[in-house]
Amino acid sequence: MAVTTPEAATSESSQGKGRGLVSWLGQVLSWFVMLTIGSLLLVAFVVPRLAGGTTYVVETGSMRPHLPPGTLVVDKAPDPASVSAGDVITYQLAPNKPEVVTHRVVAIGYDGTGEVRWRTQGDANNTPDENWVVQEQLRGEVWYSVPYLGNVTALAGNQQRGLMIALIALGLGGYAVAQFRGAWKDRRRKQQGADSSA
Repeated sequence: MAVTTPEAATSESSQGKGRGLVSWLGQVLSWFVMLTIGSLLLVAFVVPRLAGGTTYVVETGSMRPHLPPGTLVVDKAPDPASVSAGDVITYQLAPNKPEVVTHRVVAIGYDGTGEVRWRTQGDANNTPDENWVVQEQLRGEVWYSVPYLGNVTALAGNQQRGLMIALIALGLGGYAVAQFRGAWKDRRRKQQGADSSA
């Protein structure tokens, strides 16, 4: 007949508690990582797409410290009448050219026909940009930004972003299913243990 001493029972109990704590911490950490990745996907891809926004990546230091290089910028559709001094806008360097710049509006003016135009300047620059920005160049007004997230999205082109989102979402979904399945198996095992001891 096996006899368990109080010291051995205490040791087994503390080991069980230690394993339980490590398992619990692992689950908390994994859920934190999943929620963080899910939130970043939501902010970087889903919200802009649903709201009709456009994403850009800041590539230079001209808007430091507010928008350091690698920042993901989400612009809302431009409303020329609402753009005022202090707003940050994204505009084409020249009409019908793909290159864009994201700078702060420092002055508002009007041309000979009364059409509004803007003088811009990078926060880290000492002088305003050389040319006024006209309405045809305006691509959007900055809605929100996420520092350094642009470095991740820049790795994938527009074509690959949809595939990347799908793969990450599939991976997160599979991981969540595996976590739920593992928790369900643990619960069943504990119930069977409790039933057999009763």
